[in-house]
Amino acid sequence: MERVLIPILGDQLSFALSSLDDADPDTATILMMEVVEEATYVRHHPKKIAFLFAAMRHHAAALAEKGWSVDYVRLDDPDNAGSFTGEIARAVERHDPTRIIVTEAGEWRVQAMLEAWETIFGIPVSIRPDTRFVCSHDRFKAWADDRRELRMEFFYREMRRETGLLMDGAKPVGGKWNFDHDNRKPAKRDLLIPRPLSFQPDAMTQEVLALVADRFGDHAGTLDGFDFAVTRKDALRQQRAFLTHALPGFGDNQDAMLTGEPYLWHAVLSPYINAGLLDPLDLCKAVEKEFAAGKVPINAAEGFIRQIIGWREFVRGIYWREGPDYVERNFLGATRDLPAFYWTGETDMHCLSQAIGQTLDKAYAHHIQRLMITGNFALLIGVDPSQVHRWYLEVYADAYEWVELPNTLGMSQFGDGGLLGSKPYASSGAYIDRMSDYCRSCRYDVKQRNGPDACPFNALYWDFIARNREKLGRNPRMAMPYRTWDKMTEETQRELRGQAKGFLAKLDKLPKYEG
Repeated sequence: MERVLIPILGDQLSFALSSLDDADPDTATILMMEVVEEATYVRHHPKKIAFLFAAMRHHAAALAEKGWSVDYVRLDDPDNAGSFTGEIARAVERHDPTRIIVTEAGEWRVQAMLEAWETIFGIPVSIRPDTRFVCSHDRFKAWADDRRELRMEFFYREMRRETGLLMDGAKPVGGKWNFDHDNRKPAKRDLLIPRPLSFQPDAMTQEVLALVADRFGDHAGTLDGFDFAVTRKDALRQQRAFLTHALPGFGDNQDAMLTGEPYLWHAVLSPYINAGLLDPLDLCKAVEKEFAAGKVPINAAEGFIRQIIGWREFVRGIYWREGPDYVERNFLGATRDLPAFYWTGETDMHCLSQAIGQTLDKAYAHHIQRLMITGNFALLIGVDPSQVHRWYLEVYADAYEWVELPNTLGMSQFGDGGLLGSKPYASSGAYIDRMSDYCRSCRYDVKQRNGPDACPFNALYWDFIARNREKLGRNPRMAMPYRTWDKMTEETQRELRGQAKGFLAKLDKLPKYEG
C-alpha cells in the first residue's frame, strides 16, 4: 500500500499547493514542522516568528478539518530535532512512507535540503513546482536569456498579456502600460486615512506568543500589540478592507510618508501573500474587478497589480536565475558596518527613527520607507550590502530571501551593479522632504548642506556621488547629478565631502550592535 509523506513548509500555507494536487487523504500524511533552525538562521523579529508559527498551527487545524491526516511538530516538542531534515528523519521512522512529495522551496538554502532527502533517506522524493506564481523558472529564463538588459517594465508587460489583467484585447486598458507618474503625490494628514484591521489573538495564538517570548525574546523587536491575521479567513477580511477603504487612494499616495502613520493607503497584505494565506493572482483579479466597477482609479489598480505580477514575479525570477552566490555581490565595494541604531531606532534623524521605530514595533514598513529611508541611508554611508540584506531579512514579517535579497542587494544597495535596477536609488534630504512630513519634526535642517544642523542626507548624497564616480560616472541615468557636481566650485565640493567625512567619523565611533 502506498504511504505518502507531504511536508508543508511555513511559507506554503495554501490549500492549492502543488504537492496536494492529486494526493489521497486516505494514504497521505501531511507533515508540518516548527524548527529552531528556521527561526534563528538570522535573528528574526519576534512578531515574524509568532505570525508564522500561529499561522502554521491554524493552517494545520484547517487541513485536519478538511480530512487530512496532519503530523504537526511543535517547537517545544522535547524530541524536536531542530531542523527540517532532522524532522523528516523522525517522520520517516514514524510513518514509513513509500515516497515523499513536496512543493519546491522558496530559497536556495532550503531547496538544497529538499534535493538531498532522496539520497539521505533512500525514498523517492518528488519536488513539484510552486504553481502559486504566474511565471515559472523556465518561463523566466526563456524571457531573460534573449535580453541584454533585464528590466521589470518589459517583463511586466509580458505578465499582463499572459494573465489578461487590465487588458483590452492586445492593448493595455487606459492606453498605457504604466501609470507610475501619477503615483508620486505627498499625503495630507486627515481623519480619513484608512486603517488595516486588527485581529485579537485567540487561545492558539496566545500560546504561540508565550512560546516566542520565552525562546526568542532577545531578538530585536517587540511582541507587544501583535494583531496579525493568522488564518486564511481573516487574511481575506484584511484583503476586503484594503479593496474597500485603501485601494482607491493607494495609487496617488503609495510613495508618501507621514509621522506616526505606518500604513497610510498600503495593503499590508504581503505577509499573507508570501506565507500562502492569500493567492496573489486572485488578489489581482479582485483589484481589477474594483476598477471595472468604477470604484478605484486606473493608477491605483495598475500600480498595485504591477507590484504583484510585475515586481514580485520579477525579483523571484532574478533570485533563482542568478544563483546562491548572488548574496555575495558588492559592486560598489561597500564595507561599513550597519549602525547599531538599526536595531534600536535610537537616532536623532527623525525619518530614520520613524521608519526603524515602526519596523521594530510592527515588523512592517512600506516600500518607500524601506527603499528611500533605511535603504538610502545605508547606501549613502557605504554599508556592506550583505549586512543590509541580513537586517531586512530579520526584521520584516514578509521577508523571505527570494523576495527580500534582490530588493535589498539589487534595487536598494546597487550591489549587483545594475542587473535589477538601472541606477542607484540614492537621494538627498530633498526627496524625503518632498514625500513626507518627517523633516518638519527633525532636529536637522533639510535646507542646509553644511554645519552642525545640516541634514546628514545632503552631504552624504554628494559624497556618495563623488566617491563612486569611477563605477557610476558612465551610467546615463546618473548624468544629471554628475553634471551638477561638476558645476560646483572646488570649495563647495570640499566642504560637502568634509561635512560627510565628519558625520561618518562620528557614526563609526558609535557602539556596535552586539545581538
